[in-house]
Amino acid sequence: MNQADSMRKKGQINIVLKKQQQDANPVQSKTFEKVEHTPYQHVERALGELVGLHNMKSFLKEVYAWLYLNKRREECGLLPNQQTLHMVFKGNPGTGKTTVARLVATLFREMGVLEKGHLIEAERADLVGEYIGHTAQKTRELIKKAMGGILFVDEAYSLARGGEKDFGKEAIDTLVKAMEDSQHDFVLILAGYPKEMDRFLSLNPGLPSRFPLKVTFPNYDADELMTIGEKMLSKRQYRLHPLAKEELNHILIHAKSRDEEHFSNGRFIRNLIERAIRSQAVRILEEEDYGKEALMTLTAKDMKLAYKKTIEDE
Repeated sequence: MNQADSMRKKGQINIVLKKQQQDANPVQSKTFEKVEHTPYQHVERALGELVGLHNMKSFLKEVYAWLYLNKRREECGLLPNQQTLHMVFKGNPGTGKTTVARLVATLFREMGVLEKGHLIEAERADLVGEYIGHTAQKTRELIKKAMGGILFVDEAYSLARGGEKDFGKEAIDTLVKAMEDSQHDFVLILAGYPKEMDRFLSLNPGLPSRFPLKVTFPNYDADELMTIGEKMLSKRQYRLHPLAKEELNHILIHAKSRDEEHFSNGRFIRNLIERAIRSQAVRILEEEDYGKEALMTLTAKDMKLAYKKTIEDE
């Protein structure tokens, strides 16, 4: 299980998830078991059912406590802290960024921070137009759809890839204006690969300070990916032969070592499993063995062939 290491500076919360064990705090857990903390409990329960995202509890607990204490301050006649909840999610594909964004939306809706708590997913093509003025129009339309919820822009760094004359800059300017004009009406989450997002923020000096919440999602390790794969198979009523399980473990270690920086994590294991199921179908058809056990079992041969095809398609 990972440990969330939180560092604050200049009013920002930076969360880096690390592969370490975190000791439970019995006092905190009892506090958060109270009925008044039901919104957090719902999100914590949802996180507990997922693989590899347990340490997001620390991040969401911190955000929840921040918002909850703000309400209590207001009840006591104290000035509330200014709450800017726009976020940056940095991580490779398949590390749970979109899943966590949905949970954040749910938490904010149940706390009354957001009216609807829905999630609008977007990428460069959804924001950038083909002529002057078209980009601002498309971006404003997406922002309008996201009002009362979260606008999640994946691969946000691509908005700056064309330089000063690219229409992506117009999308950035439109988003920034909306963040200022409607900062309490929606939440903007920019997501993408860690290095690319760092570069994107460094090239736009006015952006980092507008996103007080920054979270880095680590890659899954081989054991976590194995668990994800077995869960996927179980839902589809398949299982791995013992030798297939060994083969999958070797594949995961090899795949991660080939390109750790851009490894696609959950997406990789999902695509691999789907290829293995198709390989199994061809094998069974040729063997003409339609027994229940054969129909349910993926072999090492199925896994090897699936991985070979995955590499060939790269």
